[in-house]
Parts: sequence; structure tokens; C-alpha cells
Amino acid sequence: MADDGGRGGGAARVRVGDGAFDLGAETADFAAAQPGAGAVVAFAGLVRDEEGDLHALEIEHFPEMTGKAIAAIAGEAGARWGLTGCLVIHRVGRLAPGEAIMMVATAARHRAAAFAAAEFLMDYLKSRAPFWKKELRRSGPVWVAARAEDEAALARW
Repeated sequence: MADDGGRGGGAARVRVGDGAFDLGAETADFAAAQPGAGAVVAFAGLVRDEEGDLHALEIEHFPEMTGKAIAAIAGEAGARWGLTGCLVIHRVGRLAPGEAIMMVATAARHRAAAFAAAEFLMDYLKSRAPFWKKELRRSGPVWVAARAEDEAALARW
């Protein structure tokens, strides 16, 4: 995975790539790098098979655009909620049901800021991050379209 961000207090780290990640290890490493934080929030999104016929999910992106776009929104979250640190990991390529697609971790002096920033980032990733997703179903491939509930979640910010 390419690392498109800096390390250390307040910096946003963004990694986009096809490699799997270890949620526990990533969370522990992130938390250890946040000595001024009073709260760390970590979230992982998994490939889900709601209809029972998903073989895989394929995620495509333009590397030159994706990392920069996510780093910009992570920087906005950092400034808006006074984060001491932020980590966004997003996978691309072919993923099976149950595999981790993405992870967001935020650190702040207080829990409300860490939770709000994490939710903001998750809503952005779901609705606006420049990824194209295709579900490979037993019945045939289907491109994933924007959902009204995802747009509504993003609109609250």
C-alpha cells in the first residue's frame, strides 16, 4: 500500500493499495503515536453480502487522484475537530465477502471530537471518495451506485 501522508501528531496518514491490513496492529501502532490524545476511535468496514450471492467486490481508482482527495478530507477533519492524528486505509482490487475494505482511526483530546471526525471521514469515503466499485455476483456483475442514505449521512456535516 502506498503511504500518501505524514506521520506524527496531527498529521493525516493515508494508505491506498491492494494489500490486506491488520486492524489490531494498525490501531495499536496508531494509538502509540498519539501521546497527547485522550481518545482514539478505530473503525473498519468489511465487504458484506446482503443478498447472499456476492462472489467478490472489485474496487478501482486513479492513484494520482485518490490519495490526494482522501488526504485533503482527512486534513479538513483534523482542522475541524482538532485531531492529534488521523489514519485512513482503503483497499483496492478484488475483495471477498468478509474482508476489510477500509479503516479509519482518529485521535483527539476528547472522545466526542474523535468520534465525530471518524464518522465524518467514513461518510466521505462512502459517498465522495474517488473509487468505483463493481459487485461480482453469481447473477452477473453490477456497478455499485450511490445510495440516498449515504448522501443523507454526508449532508449532515
